[in-house]
Amino acid sequence: MHAELVRTLTPDGMRLDGALLAGDEVSYKSVDAAICLHGVGMNFYTSTTLEAVAPALRKLGIAVLLANTRGHDSLYTASVAMGRRRQGAAVEIVDECRFDVAGWCKFLVERGLKRILLVGHSLGAIKGVYSQAHEPIANVVGLIAASPPRLSCQAFKNSLESAPFFDSLSTAEQLAKTGRGDELFLAKFPFPLLISAASYIDKYGPAERYNILSFAGRVAVPALFTYGSRELDSGGIAFAGLPEALAKLPEKRSTLDVEVIAGADHNYTGCGESLATAMTKWILSRMR
Repeated sequence: MHAELVRTLTPDGMRLDGALLAGDEVSYKSVDAAICLHGVGMNFYTSTTLEAVAPALRKLGIAVLLANTRGHDSLYTASVAMGRRRQGAAVEIVDECRFDVAGWCKFLVERGLKRILLVGHSLGAIKGVYSQAHEPIANVVGLIAASPPRLSCQAFKNSLESAPFFDSLSTAEQLAKTGRGDELFLAKFPFPLLISAASYIDKYGPAERYNILSFAGRVAVPALFTYGSRELDSGGIAFAGLPEALAKLPEKRSTLDVEVIAGADHNYTGCGESLATAMTKWILSRMR
């Protein structure tokens, strides 16, 4: 498979890297390119979930951009307009994904790929939904969100996992209160991870900035949400009941669809082909 290594500069001056794969030659297509957004701590070349669906997208004539966001990997030193900056999943502020999506869309449009589909997995799915709900880009014509979790402080507090969540949030809030928001600590929830206090509060704190149920219905373009049946059964409050909750959103548009992939876990292990088939059918029916 031939891939072109590419890079872009976000509106706030951060350099991001990725790989661009050309789509197959087809007589008709409604989408020029798909931007694939990886999950937490991953990067453009390690997301097996996104790699599994890339061939299906290319068969539809869609170029595939496997793209880094600034939250790639755990921690790294980023190149920015004013010099160097510590970045990565451990310190990212998810709201800044708007700049990452904008930078990659600009790159594709300059390549003549003007009709763009966002495809995200896990936190990357949240970023796709969040960016289009809060700062939509005219060139984005559709969105596929694979397994975006519910990041709800209230839900976490009332769940069976409340003890490790309270412990992690309390640690983060105490560090922030004493002026050490940039300090890293080992959080226990939602899984053991090294993260800064400010980033933990941003993602999981009481403001609930990234609870998809609060903004998913505002996405104006056709959107598909997918979940695995296994992750819905065993993924805890972050996933339980989400398909039903999305379907009942008061502002839900007729172009918001939800599909459950039988037997799939959060990473669609062994079910990549089923996910790709669901995406293909949806694109052919919705993206006209």
